[in-house]
Amino acid sequence: MYFSAHKFIHRSFIAFYIVTTFTACSTSNYVMKKVIYTPNAPAPIGPYSQAIEANGFVYVSGQIAIDPATNELYTGTDIKVETTQVMENLKAIITAADCSMKDVVKCTIFLRDMADFAEVNAVYAAYFPEYAPARETVAVVGLPKNARVEISAVVMRNE
Repeated sequence: MYFSAHKFIHRSFIAFYIVTTFTACSTSNYVMKKVIYTPNAPAPIGPYSQAIEANGFVYVSGQIAIDPATNELYTGTDIKVETTQVMENLKAIITAADCSMKDVVKCTIFLRDMADFAEVNAVYAAYFPEYAPARETVAVVGLPKNARVEISAVVMRNE
């Protein structure tokens, strides 16, 4: 395992881009993985990374409405405010991976209550004004920290 930490300046903020490279071996190829991390999104609350880059894609872990400045979950009743924080967290991680929301090819939305679908959808749509990525929305019994919405993403690196 090779580990290195790099600092870089991106769009007027300093983000720490921690890169861990793993080599997975099979009979025919090697797979390189990079861990993506930014302090501009919530730190993981479990044993996972904010995102992993592998084979030209960035896999962004599900985000909930934790404010990265306070590390507190939004606990208000406005699902639009909660969804906006989720989308801003996703955007921060995608930006740290040197990609943009235009590069998102797939999202998964987890909702605690499908009655929130229309309002979540309205906020989500504002982040993808041209070509929305493929997506599914799934109703779940519960989410981490009792959040009402969680969204994950797959991003295609365009180099």
